[in-house]
Amino acid sequence: MKILLIFFTFSLISGAVRCVSVTGYSGGSLLVDSEKTWSTYSTKYMAKLPEWRTIINYKKHDKWINEGRFTLFKNNDRKLMIYIRELNQHDAGRYQIWYHSNLYIDMTLNVKEDSCCKESKRVMVNIGETATFSCEYSQNHINDPKIIFKEGKDSIETIYSTSKKKERFSVSDDRHNKLITVRITAVTPDDGGVYLCGVWINRHSYSYSIINTFHLHIMAKVGVSRVTGHSGGRLLIKCEHPQHKTKPKYICKEPDGCSERKNPGVQDEWMENGDVSLYDDTRAGVLMVFFRELKAGDAGTYRCGVNVSHYTESFTELQLDIRDGLQMQRL
Repeated sequence: MKILLIFFTFSLISGAVRCVSVTGYSGGSLLVDSEKTWSTYSTKYMAKLPEWRTIINYKKHDKWINEGRFTLFKNNDRKLMIYIRELNQHDAGRYQIWYHSNLYIDMTLNVKEDSCCKESKRVMVNIGETATFSCEYSQNHINDPKIIFKEGKDSIETIYSTSKKKERFSVSDDRHNKLITVRITAVTPDDGGVYLCGVWINRHSYSYSIINTFHLHIMAKVGVSRVTGHSGGRLLIKCEHPQHKTKPKYICKEPDGCSERKNPGVQDEWMENGDVSLYDDTRAGVLMVFFRELKAGDAGTYRCGVNVSHYTESFTELQLDIRDGLQMQRL
């Protein structure tokens, strides 16, 4: 009886293993389609070997489990997907992913260095215009099919692949420069978000994608105004956003790509930020910007905006002219 019991247990264990070997690049991300069915009612466990460092500790969800840079989720075909963001050399090694009772996946992750995948990028485009962004891939994957995903709240949608093409989206592959270029025409606020572009590698019993990340921000310009100040003087500007009273507001200068955004940091209090003071009035939906001493360099085009959501913003374009002489002007 003991011999039969041992043999039976061994059969269950050996039949539970799927060995998966995948390769990613430091700085990039990895998306693995295990081809195993996601069980809504079973807890999921993920650990890194040989130290058995727990990453996901017996959690249950109907479609999405996230822990830091590691995510397990169910795709549209009800298959278990493994998503690891911002890879580094310490991520290399062996993992076990338990997805149902005594069923688990044994995954070996190789992490390589390549200039293609060092960091994610940010693209900003006005609503209604065409968004264009490009991502690199390694020389090792010139002949692999290209694929584009978009992250949702608790899903990752395939935007483009050899078998799927979405309206308004076009993708070109420049093999000479190892670049995938994505174009989205007539962008809407719904187009904002995180896009994953890369290569798709198909194995006999699973597939995976080596991906780069782009953050697409959609800007809605709601107006244009012109303001005049005087060198050495003071100026108070009011940026009105009555539809978004409690949303965080900011001002930035256009010519430098709005890389330095000034905001109060807190609402309903005057706060200093560099050479200006700011007040985000949530009752009126107004951002007040006070220039304490105007300089010739302050002249230019500004964006006075509000963060409607994480990837959509509404703003007024502000033209600031500086003239000689001292005068206090209130707008």
